[in-house]
Amino acid sequence: MAVVAVVAVKATLRRPSRARPACKRLVAAFCCALLASWVGGTALAADVDPEAKHPVRAPHYGDTLFQFFQDHYFTSITTLMVSQQQQRVEPHGDEAEVLRGGMLLSYGMPRQAGEIFAQLIERGATPSVRDRAWYFLAKIRYQRGYLEEAEAAYAKIERPLKGALEDDRQLLGASLLMARADYAGAAGLLQSVDKKSPGTRYARFNLGVALIRAGDVPRGTAILDELGQAGAENEEFRSLRDRANVALGFAALTTEQPKEARTYLERVRLKGLQSNKALLGFGWAADSMKEPKLALVPWMELQQRGIADSAGLEAQIAVPYAFAKLGAFGQSLARYNEAIDAFERENAALDESIAAIRTGKLIDALIEMNASDNEMGWFFAIKDLPAMPHPDHLSQVLAQHEFQEAFKNYRDLRFLATNLAEWKDKLGVFDDMLQTRKKAFADRLPEVRQRASEVNLEALGKRRDKVSGEIEAAEAAADGVAFADSKQVELLARAAAVSEALKAPGDDAVLAPLRERARMAAGVLAWQLAQEQPVRLWEAKKEIVVIDTQLVEARRRDAALAEAQKEEPVRFELFAKRIAATDPLLAAMSPKVAALTREQQGAAQDIAVAELRQQKERLASYLTQARFAVAQLYDRANSGTRSGADAGGKAANVSPR
Repeated sequence: MAVVAVVAVKATLRRPSRARPACKRLVAAFCCALLASWVGGTALAADVDPEAKHPVRAPHYGDTLFQFFQDHYFTSITTLMVSQQQQRVEPHGDEAEVLRGGMLLSYGMPRQAGEIFAQLIERGATPSVRDRAWYFLAKIRYQRGYLEEAEAAYAKIERPLKGALEDDRQLLGASLLMARADYAGAAGLLQSVDKKSPGTRYARFNLGVALIRAGDVPRGTAILDELGQAGAENEEFRSLRDRANVALGFAALTTEQPKEARTYLERVRLKGLQSNKALLGFGWAADSMKEPKLALVPWMELQQRGIADSAGLEAQIAVPYAFAKLGAFGQSLARYNEAIDAFERENAALDESIAAIRTGKLIDALIEMNASDNEMGWFFAIKDLPAMPHPDHLSQVLAQHEFQEAFKNYRDLRFLATNLAEWKDKLGVFDDMLQTRKKAFADRLPEVRQRASEVNLEALGKRRDKVSGEIEAAEAAADGVAFADSKQVELLARAAAVSEALKAPGDDAVLAPLRERARMAAGVLAWQLAQEQPVRLWEAKKEIVVIDTQLVEARRRDAALAEAQKEEPVRFELFAKRIAATDPLLAAMSPKVAALTREQQGAAQDIAVAELRQQKERLASYLTQARFAVAQLYDRANSGTRSGADAGGKAANVSPR
């Protein structure tokens, strides 16, 4: 039933937040660094404040961490909130609050997370926790656009953070400085990022950009050039290298250095994410060098890749533009007409894709094809793409951060709706379980009472005291006979009877040996009892201790039985009230979540449609240019007053981006 608390907060979702992926990365890094000191004493533990170096002492908090590392984020946060409500996470109270705030932040709930961090700061948490809270608060404020407040929170961080968070802190500081156009200050801060840290390449990329914007073009270019030639062991870093080269290439084009631009752009992979931009820029570099024939090579390759992105669109009219500059007006005209036909077909295809998205086909298919048993969480990613009228349009839709976040919110809301439905069913099960327990309690209570009444604890206690007194008396008198067992008691009785019988008058010559034998037998028996007396005394005392323990346990159970007869009906009533109180809450929240789910689906579809509409607007712009170029070519052919080169140049009014 603790899910209701989270649902109440999660149901406030309306629109996707731009800040969520950054939050996810930060929280993941934070949690990994935070937990290193708890679960293994790794190298990161050396960077933790000494007061944070301790094992998990609260089992319920350990359960939260276990669920977290199993990627069961919803279970983790609900378990944590229940444990906090029942005060089961001490002595990890502050760390638990930071973890909860981080998870709420990752779910796109910055207001609630900010309140948690602010409360931690106000109540005087430990320095390490307080610094992390100030950092996350600064991050939240920066993401929401409150730059002055973010800078104030950032300034409160007193010392370096632990592990990967320190690099993120420096990047945040650099972002704040760049937001105030203090590129020199940002560059100075980025230079202090540890070169061995995982994010050093991104920091250096930002450093290069900051230096260029600060006016130190040579240093900035040198850093980006170094990244552009560096080795890359995985796809992530290869993409970053391509990005650095594309940035250098277009920067060189802007400063009219086409030769240098070609050098940079030649490094970009032909099959990478940046390849289309690189091909487009390489063509414009050749055009700037008055080599339209050379420009045709990358542009025609780009033209064959389709018109799924802006670079491909521009290539459709860049190719006929190059033919016109070469004086091949017939080919130029044919290519312009082909581009016009392609643009019109693409425009119709975009309309079909928009119509399919409006019917919900895209969202429903994405949910169906990417369904899993995993709970809603931070790192959900779309892996399988559905069949759509025009699959090429999916890439530009799914590449949008806003659509990804809107879709994740939609998926989360669907998860919550399912969760609420499951709890609705569980309430009936809980009610049946409660009735079964009440009946079992009522049925067994008379039997238990009867059995309890058969045991007279007071009489047993008196018997124990009597036996204990006898043992103490026997110990004081050193009386071994008191500890004789049943066989020895029988032998003692037989010896006494024989001795008594031999006292009768008779022939002394006959009875004397018998009396001596009886005396010796009695003596042997007395000697045995004296020898065994210490051991048997110890055993008797040990049995008294066992009896005392059993009496204590019996009295405890008797008291517990009496207490249960009073408390169990009260507990039954409390459970019944919780079930009764939760039922209308679930009934109220289910339609609310359903309405939000529909609204979120509409929001995701609006974002997808908006992106395709932007593509239609770009298409319209290029279509206008192509038609204008065709008209100019026809006009020149009819009038014969303009030179081919002039007509070709004006016929394709395209400029490098």
